[in-house]
Amino acid sequence: MNIRPSAAIRQNYNEIADLCRKTAEPIFLTKNGEGDLVVMDIETYNRREKMLKLREELLSVEEDRLRGSEGYSVGEVTSMMRSAIREAVGDGTAE
Repeated sequence: MNIRPSAAIRQNYNEIADLCRKTAEPIFLTKNGEGDLVVMDIETYNRREKMLKLREELLSVEEDRLRGSEGYSVGEVTSMMRSAIREAVGDGTAE
């Protein structure tokens, strides 16, 4: 875990930015010895956001399943995927 004083962001921006990119981990900034901010590079942020969204979707599906919602059969999923592929390709020849 990288912890730096908040003054470091003003004094060493490029160093902190490079460290964020190199480690793909957030850097925790403190102010008066207390946690204040978290800094991370945009690629790491986007990856974390996608992961959180996926987890939310999976949790929602699992909650639906536990409430008794019916899912799709393998055949239904196969049919939907083939249809989506045909639509994406645009020529109707996907198998």
